[in-house]
Amino acid sequence: MVTSDTRRAELLDKLADHVLAHGLAGSSLRPLAAAAGLSDRMLLYHFKDKAEIMAATLERVATRMVLLLGANTAATPLPFDALRARLGPIVLDDALWPFMRLWLEMAARAGHGDALYREIGGRIGRGFLAWGAAQLDSADRARDAARLLVTVEGMVLLKSIGLEDVARAAL
Repeated sequence: MVTSDTRRAELLDKLADHVLAHGLAGSSLRPLAAAAGLSDRMLLYHFKDKAEIMAATLERVATRMVLLLGANTAATPLPFDALRARLGPIVLDDALWPFMRLWLEMAARAGHGDALYREIGGRIGRGFLAWGAAQLDSADRARDAARLLVTVEGMVLLKSIGLEDVARAAL
């Protein structure tokens, strides 16, 4: 018998796959339910509402991204410049681009006043800051993690507008 937590985890994996492939624009309730192999009514049986679905799905996406980043970073903390140089090509790589494209969509919605995406984006951003601080060999890990986040954000924005060469030149 599949437990409720196991079933929810399976659903979140399917939902995360869908959101990564189709973005937020393709994430209304019916397409999400179809991606999970359920009716929209059954999807709401597993989650309180669409806000909870999106929050849990985007947290799952963020967890996957952190795992991808972790698999490609050093086993021991690095100085800021070394970590930035190592992380830049990973962030700009096409394998990570669905995550970055989704992050841009979330930021745009938050920038337009969507409280849900502002809250979720804030949690994900703070999670990246904690991850970055753990990766850094620095006297001021919090400040350098913030610098790392700002650098990554700039690189993602530049790639999205066709200036990947400029982002790579900054490495």
